[in-house]
Amino acid sequence: MISQAHATAAAVSTAGVELHYGATPVLKGIDISLSKGKTLALLGPSGCGKTTLLRLVAGLLAPTKGSIAIAGQMVADAAGGTFAPPEKRNLGMVFQDYALWPHLTVGGNVSFPLEMRGLGKAERQSRTMRALERVGLAAYTDRRPSDLSGGQQQRVAIARAIVAEPQLILFDEPLSNLDRELRENMVGELAELIATLGLTAIYVTHDHSEALTLADEVAVMRSGLIEQLASPDELIARPATPEVADFLRLGGIAEVEYRDGLWVFKDSNVALLRKASATDGAARVLLPVGAISVGAIEPGRLAATVLRSQFRGDGHLATISLVGTSDIELQVLSRVKLRPGEGIGLSIDPDQILWFDEKVHSSKEESLEHA
Repeated sequence: MISQAHATAAAVSTAGVELHYGATPVLKGIDISLSKGKTLALLGPSGCGKTTLLRLVAGLLAPTKGSIAIAGQMVADAAGGTFAPPEKRNLGMVFQDYALWPHLTVGGNVSFPLEMRGLGKAERQSRTMRALERVGLAAYTDRRPSDLSGGQQQRVAIARAIVAEPQLILFDEPLSNLDRELRENMVGELAELIATLGLTAIYVTHDHSEALTLADEVAVMRSGLIEQLASPDELIARPATPEVADFLRLGGIAEVEYRDGLWVFKDSNVALLRKASATDGAARVLLPVGAISVGAIEPGRLAATVLRSQFRGDGHLATISLVGTSDIELQVLSRVKLRPGEGIGLSIDPDQILWFDEKVHSSKEESLEHA
């Protein structure tokens, strides 16, 4: 029996959720609260706990500690012994491999959850057609999954997930099996579909571009913890830690230290900034791609060597190494292709540098070029 009492009216929430396998903690205290009609992306590398958290919400696992509620109903509470199985949670799931039955038609796949609930044939057919119409596949009801493209199969999986009108949809890396071009096309299409259908969704992915495109909020996970939970715009503008910034590929992370009126890269004599007020210290900084401009090697610019370059839609993204430092790699965007081994000069906008230290961040810095 699911308890009706819960402190939040969120579409889904967790409070202090932990999961241990024996003495090994997999999740270490997860708190989330997702409003109705919003999408939360669980983002992180393999092994960070994102899929485990999804399975806990789905009812495929029970938490070791903490509680989970869906639409104000307690569905799992380790302390109180409450646990509702998946079929009692009124949710739909879209899996990594879509999990479509090849021997059934498209219509048969979509109607299967209704058949399991014991609905009559006429009601099943009506709901199935309505779900297929909502994903633009009404004309494909008699086809087999093998007759469809990867993108169309995904739409069938979504139709099956929404056919019973659940209050929550769970997506477990649904685009990972598609080739890159189709995946990139499907991200925007899926985002539009989720918004059009007004779905409340939790979306698991290791791809930061998917998460930032699809989600209203993103939980960046690392080692069983949520490193940062914020909107896509907030994550990009103000990553909470160097690890978040690095995972989102926002630029280069470097350690700097203050010496003789200058902030220099650690273990080098290469100066980044001149600081007006003298203070001893060390910090980690993010040097965003957009903060760095490329030019010829000349006084006032940092010297760098190109390591590799890759074309992307708005230019050539090059990874470069700063001359005079041992491990500092940055990324720059250039309109022209930069070749490995080529020497270049860099100018860095001090106003765009993000300092992961409030004392340092609040101080006044000047670029060497204008000092």
